[in-house]
Order: sequence, then C-alpha cells, then structure tokens
Amino acid sequence: MQLTQKETSLLKDLKEQEQLCVDKYNKYSSSAHDGQLKNLFSQIGQIENQHLDTINQIMSGTVSSTQSGGGQQKQLSFTPTYKQGDTSQNKKDDCYLCTDLLSTEKHVSSAYNTSIFEFGDTNIRNALNHIQKEEQEHGEQIYNYLSQNGMY
Repeated sequence: MQLTQKETSLLKDLKEQEQLCVDKYNKYSSSAHDGQLKNLFSQIGQIENQHLDTINQIMSGTVSSTQSGGGQQKQLSFTPTYKQGDTSQNKKDDCYLCTDLLSTEKHVSSAYNTSIFEFGDTNIRNALNHIQKEEQEHGEQIYNYLSQNGMY
C-alpha cells in the first residue's frame, strides 16, 4: 500500500493526537480523586493506546480488517460520587479533568472526521472510522460521568 504525501501527513497528525490522548489519560487517571473516574480514564487510556498502535500499523503499511465498523465498547454507568451543590475541591479537580478530556475527544474526533475523507483506501477509511466512533464513545462516557455527578 502506497500512501500519498497528504495521507502520510494526516497520519502523523493523528499519531500525535493519539499519543497526547494516551499521555493525558494516564496522567489524569493518577490525578483523579474518584475511583470510578480513575478506572474510566485507565480503560479509555488503554483503548487510546490501541488507536496509536493502529495508526502506527497503517503508517508501516498494514491495515487490519478487524478495524472496520463502529466501536464495541460497553457503556458504563456510574454511581454518583458527587452530589448537587457539592463545592469540594475534589469535585472541581475531577470536573476540570473531565472537561479537558471531553474537549480533547471533540478535537480528536474532528481530526478523524476530516482525515477519513482524504484516504483512497477503503480499509484505511474503515479503520479510521472505527477509531472515530470509539472517540465519540469516550466523549459520551465522560459526558455521562459529568452529568451523573452534577458537573454538566
């Protein structure tokens, strides 16, 4: 498989974004106060690492056919840790982490959306679409946490 200069450039950008996601989720997992949030960030971080692996594989000329379609992640439900009206510093800190990661997921999903239209190879488009779907699911999970904890 021969990538165009534009495809290679887009993959480099996506790789940088995925590395940033991996780094943020790992750092934020250790910084979160709520155990449920630590677990959520850790789980998403592992998936982001898989995304990074997929981008690296595509860059090296390998596209797995198992990457087509949408995400397969289960939806998590949270027992609210923080109550409405809670003004604790822990809640504020966890809210900040979630808000930052939600913004990151919006940006990364948008980068995938643009990139998908620029690739000629159907298998690569499917792999990128799969990752984008999972990025959207990450955003939904973070939104659900924020909402259920009176942060949104």
